Amino acid sequence: MNEVNKTLFIPLYGKAMVSKRQIILRDPAAERIWGAEGFPLRGKSRSKWLCCNMAMRARVFDGWTETMLAQNKDAVVLHIGCGLDSRFERVKAPYGNWVDCDFPDVIALRKKYYAESERYHMIALDASDPQAIAALPEAPAAIVVLEGLSMYLTNDQLLCFLNALQAKYPRLHVLMDVYTEFGAKASKYKNPINDVGVTKVYGVNDLEALLKESKIRVRAEHSFTPKALIGELKPLERTFFRLLFTGKMYRKIYRLYELEA
Repeated sequence: MNEVNKTLFIPLYGKAMVSKRQIILRDPAAERIWGAEGFPLRGKSRSKWLCCNMAMRARVFDGWTETMLAQNKDAVVLHIGCGLDSRFERVKAPYGNWVDCDFPDVIALRKKYYAESERYHMIALDASDPQAIAALPEAPAAIVVLEGLSMYLTNDQLLCFLNALQAKYPRLHVLMDVYTEFGAKASKYKNPINDVGVTKVYGVNDLEALLKESKIRVRAEHSFTPKALIGELKPLERTFFRLLFTGKMYRKIYRLYELEA
């Protein structure tokens, strides 16, 4: 497994550790898989604050997915760059077709722990190749989860991939986290992904400008760290967590956008 694919173990660890505390995110699959596949993490990857941040991010994506499913009952859910995540189990809203996508070696590992069904499928897919979209199922609408993916694509690759999705699906809803250019540059020196050997990522300063020739539009910007989820931490933890993962400085590095077409 290459360095980029190894980054999937950082959120897996975070979700497993938080799930064990029974706060923010209940994810028994993460606990089970980390117990079987985990390895010693170094540096910032082990931070309990990062674990809480990863779990909150996952909860935000889960909640958004449930909302979109309630509004688009005919949609296919596409979790692209799924890693070993169990979102298809955590989301309680009914769905007709859910497809988890990642590189072939990641999908092979997923199949040790998850079983496909009539409604749930796993597909090997490289997001840097827009032609890969052809392998995805047809549907009147697509709910697309891009969590922890965009920063591994250049701006051109990201735009081509989003446009390919828009061309395939009559209605498109996307939730996507992005680094800013400043955040991407800072990541070379201070980012947990460095602990598994990744030092090159990409950022987007003006997503609306990037999409100006596209039919895709930015619908909203969301918070990674809602007050209700921060409230599940202990009082002293809340104070320190807010210093690290909220406010203008955090937004200067990292943002969460909802797109639609």
